[in-house]
Amino acid sequence: MATIPWCFTLALFMVILLVSPNASIAKMNVIDKYWGENPLWRNHQQQLATCSVGFAEKMTNNISKDVRLYKVTDPSDDPLNPKLGTLRHGATMIEGKVWITFKRNMNIILQRPLLISSFTATDGRGVDVHITGADFKVIPLGQMDGDAIRLVTAKKVWIDHNTLYECQDGLLDVTRGSMDVTISNNWFRNQEKVVLLGHYDGHLRDRNMKATVIFNHFRPNCNQRIPRVQHGLAHVANNLYQGWEQHAIGGSMSPSIKSQANYFIAPKLGNKEVIPTIHILVFCEHFTLNFDQLLTPRI
Repeated sequence: MATIPWCFTLALFMVILLVSPNASIAKMNVIDKYWGENPLWRNHQQQLATCSVGFAEKMTNNISKDVRLYKVTDPSDDPLNPKLGTLRHGATMIEGKVWITFKRNMNIILQRPLLISSFTATDGRGVDVHITGADFKVIPLGQMDGDAIRLVTAKKVWIDHNTLYECQDGLLDVTRGSMDVTISNNWFRNQEKVVLLGHYDGHLRDRNMKATVIFNHFRPNCNQRIPRVQHGLAHVANNLYQGWEQHAIGGSMSPSIKSQANYFIAPKLGNKEVIPTIHILVFCEHFTLNFDQLLTPRI
């Protein structure tokens, strides 16, 4: 069976940040404006760790003199013998805290899943990096399941400015007791199952999960799980939804979801649910539905 390709362009603390520093400051949201106003941001790259919002809070543990700076210069991937200069070497072979950047635009084809440990920042501002192939995981448990990014028993993770699409399973899973996660400024597209918050209904550790989903763009061809929340608490705010098939925000096992200032543009055909009523506690603020026109989110 042919492997379905997936691709993402990653951001901080497993993320490659891709906002152009030349973009209009007035159009930036609070995360991008925090660092984008400084034309000398390249000289102070670790200050990005103070720009995160939501349940992940500030990533200040990634700012210290003991953080090792590592630059990816080689797009190849050898899982058995990671070469110096490759992404896999920087992510898996360096002990302690590491801040990874990229020398130039590149396409990286992962031969095996890439496993990321604590205090790893992957910062791709100023370059265009495409990563395809196998999974990208933070602290793995169990078999590889075909997600683009999967958090397993992870805490305090910021996933920002990625483009994720066309994966075998889902695009982003936050599972097995992971908590204090912020998912921001990402573009999700062309996927049946988009974002899953929580491992499965019977995994009670996910009751402590807290996740912020903010400033994201979901289009085109996103079907369901945008996100789906199982247990825990999710703050879903200032996202733009441009069409979906089954439902936009869903959940099970009595999660708490605060939907705030999201913009929903439903497809013209069929009956589309924004939030199905299946034992979910939902708080809605500035809830906007639009069926006829295309507008940008208020971010």
